[in-house]
Amino acid sequence: MNSSSRRTQVEALRRARPRSRLLRGTVMALASWTLYAWASPEIALGDSLTERRLTNFQNFIREELWPHALRSEPFTFSGLWAWGHGIWNEVGASSTLATLQISILAIALSAVLAWPLSILAASNFATSAPFSPEVRDSSRGKQLVWTAARRASRGLAILMRAVPEYILAFLLLAVLGPRTAWPAVLALAIHNGGILARLGGEVVENLEPAPVRSLTAIGGRHGGLVVFALIPLTMGRNLLYFFYRFETCVREATVLGMLGVVSLGYWIQDARSKQYYDEMLLLVLFGSGLVILADLTSALARRSVRRG
Repeated sequence: MNSSSRRTQVEALRRARPRSRLLRGTVMALASWTLYAWASPEIALGDSLTERRLTNFQNFIREELWPHALRSEPFTFSGLWAWGHGIWNEVGASSTLATLQISILAIALSAVLAWPLSILAASNFATSAPFSPEVRDSSRGKQLVWTAARRASRGLAILMRAVPEYILAFLLLAVLGPRTAWPAVLALAIHNGGILARLGGEVVENLEPAPVRSLTAIGGRHGGLVVFALIPLTMGRNLLYFFYRFETCVREATVLGMLGVVSLGYWIQDARSKQYYDEMLLLVLFGSGLVILADLTSALARRSVRRG
């Protein structure tokens, strides 16, 4: 094949390629809005690059973030370790452990909330004839009940995940008070429970119907299908989503501490209010280390589930 015919074929393929006006319009609109936002006076990127602000940034890096205990002494790794170890013993260890406990309890409660909602929200299960294209003639009333249950479950799951964790925790603080971790735990559990319910419902709806229909053919009903079909068939995928949301709970548990819950976020906010930026940075690093450990644990667990 010579180069001329090859160019002809390439040109023919280019003209025959699928085209989407919606996709092109979306890209153009996004590009236009990006340019508008970049040029808007509210952004004012040029004001962030003034000489004064650059000098403040350099002073912040060179002085404010440097450990206060080491500013009047020559730098040594032993001194740095002693400073960091002191903060860890004082507030770091207890607040990191509290953050982990909040996230574990929250994800466990969210799974408890999500499991029944995910099953009831599945359109192929929440019907008088589950996983069957037919509806029994004598089940008109039951079908209405199942339809109402499905819509209520979906609506509740949407409401649970629609409100951000920060707002939920703020509202729960007014009810439960600031001296307990339950506002953060419940806020994370409610929000992530709504997300897991949505994801779990999609897992049920995407199941291959043949294995479940074999149970209905021998008289299986909703309870038996849940125990002998839905739980075994959906466990792997639901565990993947569970560990994925656990990572999010660890991160959000740190942030929610800024509302007054004694987690890492509480002491980060406390250090910021006192302008102890060196301690604030160290506490942020503690939180980052906890998130990394949670990510590694989640990745190993999900890999094990996929292999299993």
